[in-house]
Amino acid sequence: PWSWSVRPGRWWGRCWEEGSPLARRRREAGRGAVTSRLLSRLRKLCLDLPEAREVEAWGAPTFRVKTIFATYSGPGEYGSDERPSAWIKADKTNQELMVAAQPERFFVPPYVGPRGWVGVYLDSGTDWDGLEQLLWDAWRMSVPKRLAAQYSEGRG
Repeated sequence: PWSWSVRPGRWWGRCWEEGSPLARRRREAGRGAVTSRLLSRLRKLCLDLPEAREVEAWGAPTFRVKTIFATYSGPGEYGSDERPSAWIKADKTNQELMVAAQPERFFVPPYVGPRGWVGVYLDSGTDWDGLEQLLWDAWRMSVPKRLAAQYSEGRG
């Protein structure tokens, strides 16, 4: 068992490792008010979807019903660049079309991009109505068919 008398420097050193809770709190505190507002707005859009819930996974907020349909990536997290973004489940064809049409707005996120997910940069130029539609499409791909049928044209 751990105690203060046994290598206290080793415990303190782990507090500053990238994956530690203290390191995560330091990162979150450094994100600033703008990033916090963007996440709050994304969170509201996601949680307004029927039966959606938020679950923290891999140190980031994810949004799901049956499976994950969206996740938030803060600046510089998970191999993304220094801009906050939402990673949203999408069809591979739609991903290719969106990224080709507007690379300044959409990108192929690491890890989940090969499965068709699309990354959407969150900043002052974000089209929140368009993002809401993408989230509805992702939600439909992630819910049981009976639930999707109740909301075939958007909100019930």
